[in-house]
Amino acid sequence: MLRIVNTENGQVRGLPAADTRITSFKGIPFAAPPVGENRWRIPQPAENWQGIRDCFEFAPISIQDTPGLGDDIYCREWHVDPEIPMSEDCLYLNVWTNAKSADERKPVLVWFFGGAFQWGYTAEMEFDGERLARRDIVVVTVNYRLGALGFLCHHQLIKKQPDAPCNFGCLDQQAGLRWVRRNIANFGGDPDNITIAGQSAGGGSVMAQMACMDNEGDFKRAVVMSGMFGSPYEVNDFFLPQSLEQASQKGERLFEYLGVKTLEEARNLDADYIHSKYSELRNNGEMFFTIVQDGHFCTQDPMAAFRNGTRIRVPVMAGNTGDEFVECIQAADDDELTKKAKEYFGSRADEFLTFHEAKVRNDIGYSPVSSPELGTKTAFLGENKLNDPQNCYYYRFISDIPGEDAPGIFHSVDLWFFFETLAKCTRPFEGRHYDLARQMCDYWANFIKTGDPNGYDLNGNKLPEWKPYTNNDRSEMLFTCDGAKASTEQSDFVKFLLDTMK
Repeated sequence: MLRIVNTENGQVRGLPAADTRITSFKGIPFAAPPVGENRWRIPQPAENWQGIRDCFEFAPISIQDTPGLGDDIYCREWHVDPEIPMSEDCLYLNVWTNAKSADERKPVLVWFFGGAFQWGYTAEMEFDGERLARRDIVVVTVNYRLGALGFLCHHQLIKKQPDAPCNFGCLDQQAGLRWVRRNIANFGGDPDNITIAGQSAGGGSVMAQMACMDNEGDFKRAVVMSGMFGSPYEVNDFFLPQSLEQASQKGERLFEYLGVKTLEEARNLDADYIHSKYSELRNNGEMFFTIVQDGHFCTQDPMAAFRNGTRIRVPVMAGNTGDEFVECIQAADDDELTKKAKEYFGSRADEFLTFHEAKVRNDIGYSPVSSPELGTKTAFLGENKLNDPQNCYYYRFISDIPGEDAPGIFHSVDLWFFFETLAKCTRPFEGRHYDLARQMCDYWANFIKTGDPNGYDLNGNKLPEWKPYTNNDRSEMLFTCDGAKASTEQSDFVKFLLDTMK
């Protein structure tokens, strides 16, 4: 087994995973600590070290709210350790490999975690790469800066470092990906067969990396989980990139709140103080959440880039869970619903109102629909209109989720299944859930290897055929409590919305 590996900065030593045929390397530096003068700068090269560096434990997580102190579902689910080490010095990655030698050239997964660019870390239980590594994939999970330390923009940064004035968390991801390209062959991985993947803000990160043409050639395919959004109703700018002007105004308000006037003063502040003051602003709506159109890393809306073909065009797997990010029409009664329908759908408003789904009302409003489902399908249909369209595979996770809290099919729960890490969860999963997780992990592994999820499971059984989602064949893969089930678009309501989406 590969227990000691050469990297560009020195040798690293890993430990046997729970499955001793796999080696895990935790806490490998891929860039210099982003502290002092390196705060709010593009990642700088890591320093060399002498001897063998033991990479046995996860490095400290990025500066963020202390995990595990709340009573929300995510604190119960996986942000469970309030004492987990945390530091501004956080640019480290982790590798799982079952390679026995450095010349095996196995396919590689590079994973970006989610958490609204405010929270999250590679040490989360669900991101254990062992089960994928057992399927002959080299798994890499990359940490990155969050919140104000990762996504600040300010006019002084624009002036002093115009080529990289913001988007530092995304630049960290890019630096991690490029480190993988340069070093992963020594871990038995193939630098020419990399898949980038992420969920939620990590999925949005994958979209941003695909839209950055500087990344051309750095990966062969992409997985976007709950990371594409679209609404047939109000235009939601929550997920759209901000302009430099919009973002820098937020940065100026943060500097005022911190009591500093210059970038140098801000770089001398304690990182925990910056985070605590930023958290107060964030809780009042001043969140550094979206990427910024800086003219370098980000030149346009990644969703637009996907639809019009100005992204890095590789095969994509993407989808969503059943109960997340529901969009509704805000109307007090049926009369106002009719008025809003005319506003949104014009001459097709009467047709919209003939659907029984249009009259459904929940606690939020009328006509509930899944924003990530519509966003993903809209993007795929845009790709399908281009010359030589790339295959795009859509899934919807709708399995039951057990537990006394009756959580529904909540945002992020599919991570337990794709990574096949259900045994780490406290929920009373049953055999059928483990069977589904094995299928989902098999599909994912097949896609990472070849760009096509189809093939066989670990037991040699052929998986249900998963066809690409196209305009002529609206194929879907449904992950249900009874396993994976191939289907086609069943909802005429969704078809109508897709036809009328702007």
